[in-house]
Amino acid sequence: MTASRHRSPQHHRSLRRGAALLAALAATACALTACSALVTDDEQRRGASTESTAPASEAAFDLTTSNLDTRPHTDPVPQAVEALAASGFEPAQAGKLTVAILGAGSPPTSFFAEDDAQTIIGSDPDFGSLLAEGLDLAYAPENVAWADWPLGVESGKYDLALINIGVTEERKELFDFATYRDAVMAFTVAEDSEVTEIAEPADVSGIKVIVGSGTNQEQYLLDWFVQNEEAGIDPGEAVYYDDSAAGLLALTSGRADASIEPYALAAFREQTLGDTRIVGAFNSAYPVDGQIGAVTAKGSGLVEPVQLVFASLIENGQYDAVLERWGQEDEAIAESLINPPGLPKP
Repeated sequence: MTASRHRSPQHHRSLRRGAALLAALAATACALTACSALVTDDEQRRGASTESTAPASEAAFDLTTSNLDTRPHTDPVPQAVEALAASGFEPAQAGKLTVAILGAGSPPTSFFAEDDAQTIIGSDPDFGSLLAEGLDLAYAPENVAWADWPLGVESGKYDLALINIGVTEERKELFDFATYRDAVMAFTVAEDSEVTEIAEPADVSGIKVIVGSGTNQEQYLLDWFVQNEEAGIDPGEAVYYDDSAAGLLALTSGRADASIEPYALAAFREQTLGDTRIVGAFNSAYPVDGQIGAVTAKGSGLVEPVQLVFASLIENGQYDAVLERWGQEDEAIAESLINPPGLPKP
């Protein structure tokens, strides 16, 4: 992956705090979809300080609304502000950057704070806040479901979507992308597994691997199986589960040997729960080195200013600060790109 700065699994911090992560995952799973509009950061902080009664998290990551107090900030980026003014782009809300965020997501990219089901924290909200500041606008996050962001962005209801969205050639027909993370999937195993590395087809020979049906990573895995068959060895077996909780239980109980899941979630789980290990990684847009992007409506004029803010954040260190505080350093990119090659059309 030429644009990334990946480290091996042994570089991950050995931080083990299970209870707080379980609470965060439970809050994510049970979040009410009716909570569609979010207040500003300042309002969130005021509400959290007066109304929250939940105990502070003891996890390696702060999973509470107090996380907002340590969120990185940046000054307006003159070049980006000028580009925004010249673009003719009109925000959905005057003076604000309305950002679609996935509240019912998963740590560490975006999820509801464990002490407030209306406050979304994670690396995507951090980047949304920084983009707004860099464009000299107020950050206005909106909690959306995954299925709702395309129409919302295309119609102008949302200025921008930050929902861990990978660049694909099909999506580029309707949307513009300014990239900010590598699109990486991880091979994980149970902590006590004898599997130490999955880096080539032979490494999955004879083992059961959990993978999502109909996904690009399934195609990646099945291609490995074909290569093993051609080499005359046991190809391996794909295993499917309806939800991630069932898959995790199968992995940790020994009913499956490995699992393919988003790298960010896998690393977060490794650092907190400690019951799984990352033993390999690959780009989810294979055969290209795809990236995750901030998504704007095609031709709206917003993508160039957004890319300029990302470039400034990479230069001034705030980009690394966000990734480091959520354990996502392995997904860092060297530069933000506009509409780079993405997952090929089927």
